Amino acid sequence: MSTYNGVSRRKFLKMSSAVGLAIALGGGLSACGSPSAPTPSATQVGGGATSGGSSPVRLDFWDMVWGPPEYIQTAKDLVKQFNDEHKSIQVNYRSIPWNNWYQTFTTAIGAGTAPDISTGAGYQAVQFYDSGAILPVDEVIEEWRKSGELEDFVPGSVDILKYDGHYVALPWAIDIRIPWYRTDMFEKAGVKEPTNWDELRAALKQLTGNGKYGMVASNDTGGTHYLYFFILNNGGGIFTKDRKLDWMNPRNVEAIKYLSSLVKDGSVSPASAGYSGDDASKAFGRGEAALKIDGPGFDQGFPADTAKKMAILPPIKGPHGDLGTVYWINNIMLYKQTKDPEATMEFLKWWSKNQKPLWTKGHNGQLPARKSFASDPYFKNDPRLSFINDKWVSVGKTVATHAPSIFPQLNAVEGQGVMQTLIQDILQGKDPVESMQKAEPQLKAIMGES
Repeated sequence: MSTYNGVSRRKFLKMSSAVGLAIALGGGLSACGSPSAPTPSATQVGGGATSGGSSPVRLDFWDMVWGPPEYIQTAKDLVKQFNDEHKSIQVNYRSIPWNNWYQTFTTAIGAGTAPDISTGAGYQAVQFYDSGAILPVDEVIEEWRKSGELEDFVPGSVDILKYDGHYVALPWAIDIRIPWYRTDMFEKAGVKEPTNWDELRAALKQLTGNGKYGMVASNDTGGTHYLYFFILNNGGGIFTKDRKLDWMNPRNVEAIKYLSSLVKDGSVSPASAGYSGDDASKAFGRGEAALKIDGPGFDQGFPADTAKKMAILPPIKGPHGDLGTVYWINNIMLYKQTKDPEATMEFLKWWSKNQKPLWTKGHNGQLPARKSFASDPYFKNDPRLSFINDKWVSVGKTVATHAPSIFPQLNAVEGQGVMQTLIQDILQGKDPVESMQKAEPQLKAIMGES
């Protein structure tokens, strides 16, 4: 689903972009004040004491909740395994709930009590690096480039995290958006899987009628993913190769006009204009709409009898022959405040190589950044996960596509409501070009181009 432990991507990004804006205005991380005590919902596990010899190096690892309860237990078990194998390094694991993640981190960074290492979503590593809090992982990348270890990562996932001449984090998971559809509704309407935009339009029209609709969307962050999906599926992009805004380019305009036309065709549920992401998911689950764009774990949120009626469309060709969808590379980052960079690097490398159980036992709702993990029977024997890995990951692109990597302003692009206002306009049937033009000065302001 497009939520992190119950927190919408919109709320998460809004929190991070707000703090990022404060930093950009000169407030700095120190303005966040003193660190708060661990919340009751956070869990901690530490390694045991070593017998004899010098005291072990002790590291703090903060991890967000990336899956159901078994995810946290699996992560704890992995930390214990590392501690058992490395008596000279003992790692303390803390699970951070999403609802206070950003405040927890920025407060700790400002007070000098940041962890040694943590996981992070999307663009946080580059934002924290830009504010001076992150230790680059260039040393690891160079070592693995020489050894061939980098070949195990999904192509592009490592270089996406290169910013200002440095690799600011290691990729570990991929959050991607794909079109899910109801097989029962397609079969009843006699609709085949569409392969291009013309076929998609015809299919959605054919699926619409008698109170049911071809597609459902929402007016929140989940809805903005439809914008990115069609822009990237048309070979478009928001930025140039030198990170300048390129918002009103013909491919972007064509994509947004196409999405708008689906709404005006009546093929998109009119309730979408007032729906949250959860509302849209429930409507899809009730069989009120045949198609919804969502994440890899979308089917896990439904009863078994509904989930078995769900499938994923193969990549759709845009009018110019392009394939694409939006994804985010979630990462592992090191902090400059680490007590022992060498020991922290050692743990980072071990964690990266040994975290497959986070999927096979912890049921992480994303996809692994390592190709070898995706070859595990857990993925190969699941037709949906296997299909996403085989067909969709290779065409995934970030919101920063055409730019050389991700950059700090992306949090604001996604989190300050510009795109949310645009999808609301589209779902309300407003003129798509005028709506895009309205968004342009706001995007320029975010990029410092106004």
